[in-house]
Amino acid sequence: MEIHGNARLCPFQRQLICTRVRDEGWKVIDAANAAGCSERTAHKWLARYDAGEPMTDRSSRPHHSPTKTSAETEAVIETLRRLRMTGPEIAVKLDMPLSTVTLVLKRVGLNRLSKLEPPEPPNRYCRRHPGELIHIDIKKLGRFSKPGHRVTGRGPGHHTHRAGWEAVHVCVDDTSRVAYVEVLPDQTASTCVGFLDRAIAWFAERGITIERVMTDNGSGYVSKLWSAHCRQIGVRHLRTKPYRPRTNGKAERFIQTMLREWAYAAVYQTSEQRHQALGPWVWRYNHQRLHSALGHKTPISRLHQEDER
Repeated sequence: MEIHGNARLCPFQRQLICTRVRDEGWKVIDAANAAGCSERTAHKWLARYDAGEPMTDRSSRPHHSPTKTSAETEAVIETLRRLRMTGPEIAVKLDMPLSTVTLVLKRVGLNRLSKLEPPEPPNRYCRRHPGELIHIDIKKLGRFSKPGHRVTGRGPGHHTHRAGWEAVHVCVDDTSRVAYVEVLPDQTASTCVGFLDRAIAWFAERGITIERVMTDNGSGYVSKLWSAHCRQIGVRHLRTKPYRPRTNGKAERFIQTMLREWAYAAVYQTSEQRHQALGPWVWRYNHQRLHSALGHKTPISRLHQEDER
């Protein structure tokens, strides 16, 4: 229950007034003055107390709503909604105001298309050994030679210093969450293959052999060059299902953290300055940042955990 900010009485004080008058023999005027309300208000709560009503506010909803949409019409609206029709389409179909259709959809809990289907259960999994599976993904960021409207406060139309795009390639180990990141000029097949080789070599320097790699269905990952290279180096390639980025969720989640704590965490004067800040941030992520999914341990501490057991 929400109480108005200027309300004199809360349910406890209302109960206290009634208890003082009925059980302790206080006069109504004295109990009202002690509570800081009028005598009329005290009589109102005494009447409800004597009638056995709770000391909470009554609903302001009217007892009768002659113009309320009928149950039959609401059922039709719900049926059309479950056929994935939008609110405006339903309003035109039934010759009804869009505002009415919107209120009905909100009342039945179908105001969003995502509510038409039951939520998918979380698909949580974790490989037993580091290197069994790595997740690779790409995030495009705009190059800039001067700070844009995020810093200057001008409207989006004033940032004319963008100089193309750059692709941030990320690689995350499924077991340890150890990450390897590079900023590259594009996301072509040859660039993706080069990044894969350097990521595998980076993990090999730490005693980890890569067995599988999971990516989305980006053009660089469905190319013949990528497939042939994976076969050549003996790495099995797994691809996510279409429109299911959650399958590659560890890389997706890492990208969110990277954007929040690196890309948008400081005011960079140029994209090159932002690039220079990436290496220290990745080192901190691997060696110092505690990960809740790892029992509040650092990713690098889990890299050889299975070997130590």
